[in-house]
Amino acid sequence: MAHPAFDDFLPEALQFHAPEPLVDIGANLTHESFQRDLPAVVERARAANVTTLILTGTDLEHAKQAALLAEEHLGFFATAGVHPHDASRWTPALGREMAALYAHPKLVAVGECGLDFNRNFSTPTEQEHAFEAQLALAAESGLPLFLHERDAGPRMREMLKSWRDDLADAVIHCFTADKETLYGYLDLDLHIGLTGWICDERRGHHLRPLVSDIPLNRLMIETDCPYLLPRNLPSKLKGRRHEPALLPWIAREIAHWYGISEAELGQATTQTAHTFFRLSAQQLKESA
Repeated sequence: MAHPAFDDFLPEALQFHAPEPLVDIGANLTHESFQRDLPAVVERARAANVTTLILTGTDLEHAKQAALLAEEHLGFFATAGVHPHDASRWTPALGREMAALYAHPKLVAVGECGLDFNRNFSTPTEQEHAFEAQLALAAESGLPLFLHERDAGPRMREMLKSWRDDLADAVIHCFTADKETLYGYLDLDLHIGLTGWICDERRGHHLRPLVSDIPLNRLMIETDCPYLLPRNLPSKLKGRRHEPALLPWIAREIAHWYGISEAELGQATTQTAHTFFRLSAQQLKESA
């Protein structure tokens, strides 16, 4: 049984416990929807055996908040970048503030950054300018990249290819594209992050046959919470806010399509995430 403090929020059917410790590489816990009950969210994640969370920083304000949360919670780390939606706000001064953040001991990646030609909240030119600047920051800092791409695969690959020799590792977070795009990223030696998108029978079915094409040492898993609540959960969730405690359900789905056990998937993706984000044995011990 789960702790009474959160029994009333997650139905018993959604109180999962992963057979191996999991890493959620994309948790937007600075989102306003988590302000009211973050301690309970963290407790539910731990009860589900989600032991490490990478908090996504999508702009300067949220990156600073993520870094503060990472300081306050064991097992929390943070990223810092400017999302392509906000690329129009990029300035050299903002770049300098981001560069200063990368010295934070719990800051483990540059991003979320990249290209999004689906909604174009910032123009493609503005997006490419901000992305190029953040590629330079990643090369300078030596940190891995946490990348966003939607409907921009060819241009993303082109830009990454020109920088690839100067960059450390990079992950395409929340991958949702097609086989050609996937193979293009794998050819660039990139990592792939999968979310509950694969649980969506309307738009995620094309991903299912691709899962086993991703080498296990390149695969990581994430919720991207509070977004992308899996559509096939065994019980309805009031409010429909996604959270890290539901990651074991996503891991179960991915393991099914990969053709391996949940334990094997959990062990492999966790090891890959530890290596990718360079989480040392000491950091993990302190975060246990």
